[in-house]
Amino acid sequence: SRAIKTNQDLLPETPWTQIFYNDFWGTLLTHSGSHKSYRPFCTLSFRINHAVGGMDPWGYHLVNVLLHAAVTGLFTNFSRILFGDGYWTLIAGLLFASHPIHTEAVAGIVGRADIGACLFFLLSLMCYVKHCSTRGSSPSTWGWILGAGLCAGCSMLWKEQGVTVLAISAVYDIFVFHRAVLNPLRPAILVRKNLTLFFSIGLLTSWGTALLGVRLYWMGNKPPSFSNSDNPAADSDSFLTRTLTFFYLPTKNLWLLLCPDTLSFDWSMDAVPLLKAVSDWRNLHTVAFYAGLFLLAYFSLKSSSNERECNGRTVMNGKQNANGHSCHSEMEYKTLEVKSSFASKEENGIKRHEMQKVQLPSTENIVILSLSLLIVPFVPATNLFFYVGFVIAERVLYVPSMGFCLLVTVGVRALYVKAQKRFLKNLVFCSTAALIVFYGLKTVVRNGDWQNEEMLYRSGIKVNPAK
Repeated sequence: SRAIKTNQDLLPETPWTQIFYNDFWGTLLTHSGSHKSYRPFCTLSFRINHAVGGMDPWGYHLVNVLLHAAVTGLFTNFSRILFGDGYWTLIAGLLFASHPIHTEAVAGIVGRADIGACLFFLLSLMCYVKHCSTRGSSPSTWGWILGAGLCAGCSMLWKEQGVTVLAISAVYDIFVFHRAVLNPLRPAILVRKNLTLFFSIGLLTSWGTALLGVRLYWMGNKPPSFSNSDNPAADSDSFLTRTLTFFYLPTKNLWLLLCPDTLSFDWSMDAVPLLKAVSDWRNLHTVAFYAGLFLLAYFSLKSSSNERECNGRTVMNGKQNANGHSCHSEMEYKTLEVKSSFASKEENGIKRHEMQKVQLPSTENIVILSLSLLIVPFVPATNLFFYVGFVIAERVLYVPSMGFCLLVTVGVRALYVKAQKRFLKNLVFCSTAALIVFYGLKTVVRNGDWQNEEMLYRSGIKVNPAK
């Protein structure tokens, strides 16, 4: 209602430039009651929808679905850089396309802010990937980094978390393109040939700092204020309660990505009871969550392992495996001849496999990038650095879910490679296909909750009966 129905910024008689002075709900940013959600590009898209179709919701929904389709295509294209042409890229794309956690962002019109931010997030990341691949060999490389910066700014103007793409780009450059690992990281960055890396990272840091500075200045240098019902933990007088609850909430969000069985449009009030004591059993979930993340990151960064998985194939000490594939130095890209999963065909009764040369990062590097993509865009919503106006919001998981889908895909690929018997390989593959089907079915069911306001509120009774 506030974002569209009663938002004066959508009306033709309101100067369109007013969009850049008001928050997402049409309130002046410097006003004491402003939510401080500065998303002018999303509001501009609503205004265009209003100019074309008025208050008919069909056009608004169509734009959301088209944006989700575009994001899915871009994400699948980015996955090709990590997994190459084949089934694994397709699996990553299908997981993202069908995940039920996206329903609120796509079916709920105001969720367009997250979809639009994700669209320019990926465009910025793809521009930076091109910058890395052309750096030192083409003058156009600085055009690509300029495009990455502009798209990052556009992503932030769709929703605040879009600026985190600059950090993800830095992670890609260091851990995927330059293939840095824990032990040789220090000597690697002292090498003179990596001065261009330092320069690129410096540009990303400077641009990110400038964007955040301008954003803070534009909203009046004051943080927003939220009601107790929106975020009860933030209003708690107990430091222990706030700390335990805020550290627990990421665990709850991860569970929604893993098992999106119970979904709700409203997690406010007592939907997630506060953790008031160390003896609360939910603290075990918190410990397990952070321990798991730490171990996953540590073993991915660790370089002392003798056995490493290289593009889905196991190699020992950089030597060739039984299939004749090799894995080169950890600080370099490797060029492998891999069989395209879809290139297999029969011509004149003779089965032939098309071979192509691709550059693919190792499993460990993909895990580091996936963890970063899962964690960094979610950091603004954690309440750990500044308070936000919600406890849990499924729409904010739209961007982090890309990291989750990559993690699942790389995990499935590792299981498939480790499986010795054909039966086990088929079991892994069929289980993944079943997961995608069930995600899709859950998404269809969840869409039914967004048919009208009554059905939406009925769907939230189980999670938030008081509201």
